[in-house]
Amino acid sequence: MAYWTQRIVKIPAQKRGFHLITSFVLGQMPETAQIDTGLLHLFLQHTSASLTVNENASPEVPVDLETMVNTLVPEEFPYRHSLEGPDDMPAHVKSSLLGPSLTIPVRDGRLALGTWQGIYLCEHRNHGGIRQLVATLQGQARNA
Repeated sequence: MAYWTQRIVKIPAQKRGFHLITSFVLGQMPETAQIDTGLLHLFLQHTSASLTVNENASPEVPVDLETMVNTLVPEEFPYRHSLEGPDDMPAHVKSSLLGPSLTIPVRDGRLALGTWQGIYLCEHRNHGGIRQLVATLQGQARNA
């Protein structure tokens, strides 16, 4: 049987950096366990944060990712848009580079991520606040 659901997932405010949110998202989307084959689409409704999939095992990975992104997109640059603070325009650039959405396959009631993969919220502002994801789950429901 075809199945669709959609909801807003509110992610609590995070400090600037890369934050593993896989378990949090799954906790908000328990219906994922009822899908044999499908997709989970996540869309972040913000222009100064982004989503990515990356290694979920080493605590050094998110630190290195944050360091590298800050090296690629420095705050000290002659940005024209500066009304919202020195971290705002760099956050927009970082968000554009990494993107606001992910589509992850669902197989046998689980996200079909690789062994070392996890979903990250990339918070690019010093004080970004609560972030909202539109989470859309679609697929073939398991037979009861």
